[in-house]
This record gives sequence, C-alpha cells and structure tokens, in this order.
Amino acid sequence: MDYDPLEYPYGSRRMVMYARNGMVATSQPLAAGAGLEVLRRGGNAIDAAVAAAACLTVVEPTSNGIGSDAFALVWTGGRLYGLNSSGPAPQGISIETLRAAGHDEMPRYGLAPVNVPGAPGAWVALSERFGRVKLSDALEPAAEYAEKGYPLSPVLATAWSQAFQYYRTVLKGDEFEGWFYTFAPGGNPPQVGELWRSPGHARTLRLIGETNGAAFYQGELADRIDAFSRKHGGYIRKADLEAYRPDWVEPISVNYRGYDVWEIPPNGQGLVALIALNILKGFEFTAKEALDTYHKQIEALKLAFADGKKYITDPRHMSVAVADLLSEDYAAKRRLLIGERALEPEPGTPPRGGTVYLATADGEGNMVSFIQSNYMGFGSGIVIPETGISLQNRGHNFSLDPEHDNRLEPGKRTYHTIIPGFLTRGERAIGPFGVMGGFMQPQGHVQVIMNTVDFGLNPQAALDAPRWLWDQGKTVSLEHSLPPHIAQGLARRGHNIQWALDSGGFGRGQIIWRQENGVLAGGTEPRTDGAIAAW
Repeated sequence: MDYDPLEYPYGSRRMVMYARNGMVATSQPLAAGAGLEVLRRGGNAIDAAVAAAACLTVVEPTSNGIGSDAFALVWTGGRLYGLNSSGPAPQGISIETLRAAGHDEMPRYGLAPVNVPGAPGAWVALSERFGRVKLSDALEPAAEYAEKGYPLSPVLATAWSQAFQYYRTVLKGDEFEGWFYTFAPGGNPPQVGELWRSPGHARTLRLIGETNGAAFYQGELADRIDAFSRKHGGYIRKADLEAYRPDWVEPISVNYRGYDVWEIPPNGQGLVALIALNILKGFEFTAKEALDTYHKQIEALKLAFADGKKYITDPRHMSVAVADLLSEDYAAKRRLLIGERALEPEPGTPPRGGTVYLATADGEGNMVSFIQSNYMGFGSGIVIPETGISLQNRGHNFSLDPEHDNRLEPGKRTYHTIIPGFLTRGERAIGPFGVMGGFMQPQGHVQVIMNTVDFGLNPQAALDAPRWLWDQGKTVSLEHSLPPHIAQGLARRGHNIQWALDSGGFGRGQIIWRQENGVLAGGTEPRTDGAIAAW
C-alpha cells in the first residue's frame, strides 16, 4: 500500500484521555507503552517515568540520549520533591583553555561543549529513593527496543533526516564517525516505518541497570568515555564522572490565581516562567483570543527572559537571589513597563536579598514530571563507539565573557533550558505538565498554564491551542493556526511578526491532571508523535 505518512489533508482531533490506575504521557507511543508495562508489572509512577525516559533515548534519539541531562519533579507522600540531574563542566576546561584553542565562543559540536551527563544518575536516584522495581527491570523495555529494533514514526523520521542532512555538512573529523555509524547505518538515515536498532545501546542500558549506574560513572562505560575524550582532545575525564552526584533540590513556585505553579530552581530556566506569571497575575484577562492577552503575555515573557539570561546559572554563582526575582515588589515594578507598544527587553535590577518531556501518574497518588535532553537535537555529534552513548552539548550555553554570571568555569553547571512543571492547589496535587523545546519551554509553560487557569481549557485543548514564540528583540513567530486579526493587531503594536512554516519550533508538551475523584485526565502533544498509555 502506497501512501504519504506525512500528508494529512483533513483536520483531526484528539480527545482528553481518562484512567484510574495509571497514565503515561510521552512524545513517543513506544515509550508511553514501556512506562505502562512497568506500571502493570507492579511499578509505581516513578518506575514508569524511569522506564519511559530510558526508552526515549532509544525511540527518540533526535532529542535525547544516554548522555543527556535530566530534571524531575516528583509528587509522593503528599509533598513535592525536585531533582536536578544536570552535569557540570569538566574540571579540565576553562575560558583560558578554549581561548588558547582558538575559540571566541563556546563551540556547538564536538567534545568541547560536553558536560558530565546526568540522565543515568537521575534514573538511579529516582529508582533508589522512590521506585518499587529493580532499575534493571525498568530499563529492560528500552533495551529490548534497542536490541530488536523498532519502526520510525513520522515526526521522528523527519527530524532524523533533517539532522543527518545538516550534520553531514558540519561534522568533520574522526570523532564524529560514531554518530554516522550509529544513526545513519549504510550511509543514510532510516525513513518512516523503517526499522532501526542499536545493539550497543541495548548493552549499555543493561550495564547501567545491572550495576545501578556504577558502570556509567565508575566502571567500563566511564573508561570508554575517558579514553575517547583523551584520544580526540576532549576535556571530560573519568574523574569527572566519578565525582558526579544528582542534587535533590527544593522546588520554587509562585501562586497564580489560587494555583501554585512549581519549577526546578536555577540552573534551570523554570524561573523565567515564574517571573512572567508573577507579572501577568497583576492583569485581568477576559478572553484568550484577544489582542491584549497575546500582547501582555509576550511582553511579560520578554522581561522575564531578559532577567533569566542575565542572572540564571549555577546557583552558587548567581549574583541575584531567586526570592528577589520572584518578589511581589519586583513583579509590580516590571509590570509597569508593559504598555501598548512592543518593548525592547532589558534586564532589571531586583532588590538584592533537541529535549523530551514525559508525565506519569499512578492510582496511589504518585505523579512525576520528567524532562531529559541532549540540548540541540542529537547533541554534540559525539557517540562513544559501540555503546550507543550520544553525548549532549549543554556546555554550548556557557559564556566566554569572564564578567558574565554564566561564564564557563570548571565544575560549574550552565544555564539550562529543560524544565519540568507541576501544578498544585492548596495541599492537593493537580499534576505534572511540561513543554519541551529549548528556549520555547518557559514560553510554553506560561501559555499552557494560562490556557488552563485563565481560560478553562481541558488538558488536550490547552496543548492544542495555537502558540507564539518570542525569538529576540521585538520578533515573534506565530503558528498559522493563530487568528490573522491577532497577528495584524500585534504588528500594529510594534511587534515584528513572522509566520512559521511548520510547528516544529513551538514545543511539544504533555499534561496529566488528577481530578478530585482521583480520576486522571491527560493530554498529549499534537505537534509530534505523542501518545498516552492508560490503565
């Protein structure tokens, strides 16, 4: 049968999914199924999140991998826990070493932007503290897909092909051979419906599971990463991996119209979403599809990003306190800057004092908001031979300006784009939400929360709604589904409006809300191959 898996001439609609015993929402159906499989075998929502996250390294390598970083918000036992599993820069790298190597800014690809991977550490930490099944059992569905292969879904295959076309022009050097061998076997990327397998990836996942992460951070896999880095002039060493530990952190929040919106504290950019919501709660919004609604959302986000890009970094190196950036007085001060015309965003002076997202829930009340990323697509372009370990390029976010808060330093965590979100009301968990996609993420969080709280949209409609993306200055990209009269009105107010050709840059989200009767209600992203597995 001959048909085009990327052609959809007729509009379609997804409905809200409901379940009682468990739910897993991810950007890939196979990963959702992996999480559900672990749930049905006696695992809880935390085990399901680990299973789905590991599976996504196999079934969506265009966005994440074993060499990724990760963050999580976990609701269990009536309280919320935060996990920061982003890795620091290697001890052997510095502004001076990169300048001596001829770099004026952080490289995008290769070994220089590779920080210590945190994702395997996140799986171990979550499993050890809150899981119910062995880590090896949680990782086995992912290992099976890597070993036996799986057929590519449409959006995945499109992103894979685009990455291949770009990488073959920019990845020059022996260090990148592993990427092409792994992800373009036979010289070409796999197509929609074609099977792809990665035996080395399967073996690596099983080693991590069997050793509870020790093989990756202290053993055989650490040795392989070290040897490859030394051979090709990289900076990461086994000692960096041995020293790494994820951090359990206290989530941060703002109250938005009676709901508490939670994010991971810096070095993540969830603070940007909270700053914007803190500004926006001082306005009244009567309609979603109104010019004033879009204008104020965009302006608040611009102000929040200006502060975030100036101040967010490893919290040990921030020059401004989070509490000061989220104070009511500072929000009121920034709110006064929003007028009828688009502004050029500038950071304020507060008073001194390539990503996958998934959500899981079970029938016992446990819920997880989890995000994992290589940063830019496949990441650094570095794959450790015969292991399937694709390394992130998160270090690209560091500044080589020695005066910048987010300047490169050995052992320092950089500004991080990936952010899981969570919503509560009083003592009750509403549930996890997130929108993946680089600097779109806090913008997506603000839009999804306002769709839910201000405009009463169900979780699926909150994700379906047309999105905007502030790029820089006064430039805003719009999805084609956004009403033309809104775009025209924004242009009259001084915004530089650009219509996007596709929806790839507007983020991909998942939502699970727990209703008062305990029933779970979920929505999944229509802009990707998203799916919800429910029980």
